[in-house]
Amino acid sequence: MRKFLSFCLSFLVVFFFVGSAYSKEIKIGVVMPMTGPVASFGQSSWHGIKIAKSINPTLKDGYTMKLILLDDKGDKVEAANAVSRLINKEHVKAIIGPLTSGDALSAGNIAEKANIPLLTHSATNPLVTKDKKYIARVCFTDPFQGKVAAKYARSNLKAKTAAVIIDIAQDYSVGLAKFFMKNFEAMGGKVIAKTFVQTGDSDFAAQIALIKAKNPDIIYMPCYYQALALFARQARQFGLKQTILAGDGASEVALIKVGGKAVEGLTFTTHFDPKAAVTGLGKKFIKAYKKKFKEIPSTLAALGADGYFIMANAINRAIEKKELTSEGINKAIRSTKNFKGVTGVITINPKTGNAIKSAVIQKVKNGKFVFVTVVNP
Repeated sequence: MRKFLSFCLSFLVVFFFVGSAYSKEIKIGVVMPMTGPVASFGQSSWHGIKIAKSINPTLKDGYTMKLILLDDKGDKVEAANAVSRLINKEHVKAIIGPLTSGDALSAGNIAEKANIPLLTHSATNPLVTKDKKYIARVCFTDPFQGKVAAKYARSNLKAKTAAVIIDIAQDYSVGLAKFFMKNFEAMGGKVIAKTFVQTGDSDFAAQIALIKAKNPDIIYMPCYYQALALFARQARQFGLKQTILAGDGASEVALIKVGGKAVEGLTFTTHFDPKAAVTGLGKKFIKAYKKKFKEIPSTLAALGADGYFIMANAINRAIEKKELTSEGINKAIRSTKNFKGVTGVITINPKTGNAIKSAVIQKVKNGKFVFVTVVNP
């Protein structure tokens, strides 16, 4: 009998400690395109998140963050399904991602209805957060990015005319093109050609013929890196020599690997450059990333890290206020102020959920992304 009672007591002690350990776990969903057309973005983001977690593995009061990664394949339906599963089956308290604007728009509606905070690290379309109470972002928005690109085109490239190429399958591309054109023309420039492509296209002969006939000073193409690389190769083959200006969708080394010499001089707005990483956390992240992956972190890796760091910071503040609920985490995310992250100092507007932060301009030179300048909001 004594042995039985001793066994029961031991079992209860083990059960208590195991149960306590699990109760200290906070489930956070992560939705990324690990496969599909923008898999490189998703993989880079996940690498950044993992490095961030290695730098900051524990939270206050002994809590830890359990990350549950689901692949949305860069597809709007898959993104919505992933968020539904994370909320209804995994019972997460918050979500990092999705990555693209189209996926974030689709998935954000589900998170909003469930009152689950969703923090996207790289979806820049303003509609992602419009009229939402539970959706926020750590990246800048396209109205700001489009204005920065237009100003650079007019002031630095001295462009008077532009051709614009829009991917009609991507909300990101449609929105960013709109804001660039609006600002470029408001600054005295003129859009003399507008043409369209669709994700997955590999033949740009028609678009090139139109642009060649119009002969603009620059080409603005706010598309993802695959389309940019293929277009640049074909454009150079057909004699187009204009500077190609792009958005943050160019921010992936695959652009250079696929585009080669054709993308030399391509210039784009983005979120991060190691030379602009002036915060202590930024320097620590770059060092840890280089040690693990033997390369400089990409923009998406840095943004992914900031998604994790800001989520962790918000959870810690929720713990301090004894509001460790989805509602409490959401309040903390939206009260983020002057957070010194990897991609710069970030403040999230409590009313809109949008980040207030600087933009970086980079260009391709000698087969590498090189720093041009920082533009403050």
